Amino acid sequence: MMPITGWSGFTLGTRLWELPPLILHPFSDASGTSKLMESSRASLMLHGLLPHEDYNDDELSRRLIEGRLCELRMLYFVGKDLFRWMGQCADFVNRVEDLEGSGIREASFAALLLKDPPENVQRKLKTWGVVDFCAIFSRAIGLNSVFRHPPDRSFLVEGFIRDYYRYADHLFACWQQLIPFTEITNSNFHFDLYASGEYSRILEQQWGES
Repeated sequence: MMPITGWSGFTLGTRLWELPPLILHPFSDASGTSKLMESSRASLMLHGLLPHEDYNDDELSRRLIEGRLCELRMLYFVGKDLFRWMGQCADFVNRVEDLEGSGIREASFAALLLKDPPENVQRKLKTWGVVDFCAIFSRAIGLNSVFRHPPDRSFLVEGFIRDYYRYADHLFACWQQLIPFTEITNSNFHFDLYASGEYSRILEQQWGES
């Protein structure tokens, strides 16, 4: 592994640190999945890629908006998990004397997750069927950087809901650029990824063995 230079010439060297695991909680249910599928079909119909069947444009727009709002709220909860993990990682770094003055911040761990996650994390996401994890995680972070609670339709204009992903992309870019940070890679930092239920079972097993 080649040494990596960070903040103000700080060199991380070849040492490997183990970060806290990233734990993602369930954020969907049967009704949510149904709304997402209806929204996807409505979008295709509105763009002329599927026949309208018996739906008019108003009904299709309603289904599209309901699905987009469901997506938005799902990403919000993913973002809560990501911010919790980034905060835990930042606390870990603050307690490591060798990393003092490294310039490693929460945004450093976001960049690690999006650009250079460990191979085990990439495999887990692929197993879960998550293809474009970079877009999902960056938008989840962007939305969580401005919303304190799950976004409610009564507080959002329809235009924002319809194109929320474009806003979320820019929100993430703004959040990432607010404070300078050191970019890190999996050459120096490793972590595991778990679903919350999976992680709970691992803890129960460890407790049973102790």
